[in-house]
Amino acid sequence: MVKVGFDLCVPIFSSAGDTHARTPCYEKLDYVSCKEAVLKAEELGFESLWVADHLFLGKGGAILECWTTLSALASVTKKMRLGTIHLCNVFRHPALVAKMAATLDFISGGRLEFFIDAGWAEGEAKAYGFPWESDPSIRIQRMEEAIEIARLMWTQGKPSYRGKYYSIEEAICEPKPLQKPHPPIWIGTFGGEIGLNIVPSEELMMKAVAKYANVWNNTPASVEVCKLKLESLRKACSEVGRCYDDIGKSLETEVMIAKDKDGLRRIQERIHELNPKKRFYASEESYRKFYIVGNPEECIERIGEYVDLGINRFMIWFLDLPSTKGMEIFSEMVMSEFR
Repeated sequence: MVKVGFDLCVPIFSSAGDTHARTPCYEKLDYVSCKEAVLKAEELGFESLWVADHLFLGKGGAILECWTTLSALASVTKKMRLGTIHLCNVFRHPALVAKMAATLDFISGGRLEFFIDAGWAEGEAKAYGFPWESDPSIRIQRMEEAIEIARLMWTQGKPSYRGKYYSIEEAICEPKPLQKPHPPIWIGTFGGEIGLNIVPSEELMMKAVAKYANVWNNTPASVEVCKLKLESLRKACSEVGRCYDDIGKSLETEVMIAKDKDGLRRIQERIHELNPKKRFYASEESYRKFYIVGNPEECIERIGEYVDLGINRFMIWFLDLPSTKGMEIFSEMVMSEFR
């Protein structure tokens, strides 16, 4: 069987009590348990950790800032790679982002995964006073210029750049990233999860993936939707002259795993107890279609369906965290089947 990478999405916000899906068993934001989850994941063999880039999210809007959290976690981990989830280009000037990324790669021993996004969180941007462009195609063009600036700053001595939206003038970026020619660049698309309707200019985004990305990522989606997305990526690669097989394929998703039905029921009861209004759990059948749910054998079967499409990385939100039981079962009984 093909080797597959498994990664941990770090619970840096609490979902308990609201309708957000990713961390339903967290009653409050707690950095200590976040760090403990990361250390357990490294012990269990997960390859990388991922931190979302939001300014407010979850219960009370309380969330840890992405770059600060990654820097802290870099100091307590040894092998896990360090990734940004949908790093919002709107929140920071790209030249500063390039400098921050180079620094983190340097101090972590070359462990950064650079996952950038054009930005879709209009409410967050406006609340913080960041300029917001309502046209998603312009936000995508800005993201492309940001990537070009980052690549120049990571590989050249004193690069200058004049774009339509951004410019730099002999921008020294030292020390350079340790990874050569630069940290892997990720670009993602939205997968069509339940209740989500924020897909901006899909065709333009896929072309950006084809032009710039080392890895493409999709948010939670059914096998059927993932197949359509990959067909769209293949088409974009053909249009820009990029080899489709040169781009890694990743899926961000949620996992609810237990050894038997009673274990799953206990997790579901805990989620319902903390999140009585959660829309995602109205139908177990529909939830199983979009996410990875079940005993180890069922999870292996579902992951295999994605792998057969060409997905080779899985960024996982474990729904029972802060308990690490699901993560332990997954490592012991699922991950081993794909190595």
